[in-house]
Amino acid sequence: MNPILTANDLFEAQCDVLRLRWLGGKSGQARLLEPANALFPGMALVGYLNFIHPNRIQVLGSAEVEYLRRLGEAERTQAIQRIFTCATTTIVVVANDENVDTNLIQAADAASLPLLASTLPGPKVIDHLQHYLTRSLAARATLHGVYLEVMGLGVFLTGESGIGKSELALELLSRGHRLIADDAVEFSRTSPTVLIGRCPHLLRDFLEVRGLGILNVRAIFGDTAVRPEKTLRLIVRLEQLTAERMTKVDRLQAEQVTRNILDVDVPEVVLYVAPGRNLAVLVEAATRNHILRMRGINPLEELMERQHVLMSRKDK
Repeated sequence: MNPILTANDLFEAQCDVLRLRWLGGKSGQARLLEPANALFPGMALVGYLNFIHPNRIQVLGSAEVEYLRRLGEAERTQAIQRIFTCATTTIVVVANDENVDTNLIQAADAASLPLLASTLPGPKVIDHLQHYLTRSLAARATLHGVYLEVMGLGVFLTGESGIGKSELALELLSRGHRLIADDAVEFSRTSPTVLIGRCPHLLRDFLEVRGLGILNVRAIFGDTAVRPEKTLRLIVRLEQLTAERMTKVDRLQAEQVTRNILDVDVPEVVLYVAPGRNLAVLVEAATRNHILRMRGINPLEELMERQHVLMSRKDK
């Protein structure tokens, strides 16, 4: 299901930034910016007045207001009727503090469709709203695990309950890394290839460790030990090391394994939990290795190249 955002939610969030004020249609403040069952959420959300492919938010700048005024009375009435009775339009914003004719306000009130005004020019209104709506209406998924910033990268620790994710997170915190979320991590896809992970407001700053209970990470480690959100770069899945799994381990890690979250493929590594293994060091090593891969450096390929060179010399 897509996030729920009403016209009033947008007004309250952006009224100060965009200097918004209500002109009419306030009875429609509960209108949804995006239907909960939209097949392609985020499509054509905001833009200048468009009769062919109406935007969710129709922005009327100086040119659009002047266009409506130049129309004949019958044509203007018909155009205004089309704007405020369009099934896909949720809000109309008049930019640049343009004077609004009473027929626009009357049409908004009659259709219960929010009509707002902003003192900012149209391009700035559209720019702000596009950024706000991209984040607010992004597809979301809440996953179980611990999300940290390790070596500057967003690293998601996952695995079955009780395997030691929180204890590992606590050790990483003691080594100078930062907590983003524990237990429930909310990921949102803000672009076709970008996932932003954050913590639900209720759980922010808290980490649950078995035997210690709930810890306030900010109070224990300081403000620099937490951050609100981060782009997801790597998933570390913890698994218990068993004799059966030991026989199936790909020791060379020849293939880069990925996990699909919200139609985005994220690199994933598996770390096996066993007595004597320092998982914090392994997570750091996995993160450093992933940074090298992002830079185009692959240790396995380097090793294979050295072997190839050596074998070529022996053949001569």
